[in-house]
Amino acid sequence: MAEAVTWYQWQDEVLVLRVRAQPRAKKDELLGPERGYLKVRIAAPPVEGKANEHLRRFLANEFGVPKSRVELVGGARTGFKRIRIHAPRKLPAVIEPG
Repeated sequence: MAEAVTWYQWQDEVLVLRVRAQPRAKKDELLGPERGYLKVRIAAPPVEGKANEHLRRFLANEFGVPKSRVELVGGARTGFKRIRIHAPRKLPAVIEPG
């Protein structure tokens, strides 16, 4: 029996992600699911919201949307975040269309 996907869900045309963000990485990269989260490395430091803004920009690019359609809805001060992406235009291979 296949394991249920717990790190993302579709709410109509909105994709909600559970993200584990690792700041201060050598490069930005989407690593894939790990323990109920989508693991993402970003180069920005976790200082004064810079990592959160960088993460929003990176995910906007990965999902083909403007940054304004990527919303941080939980976890602003932790590495474990909830992100809403409104009407993504493209999907990484690890996510199935809604």
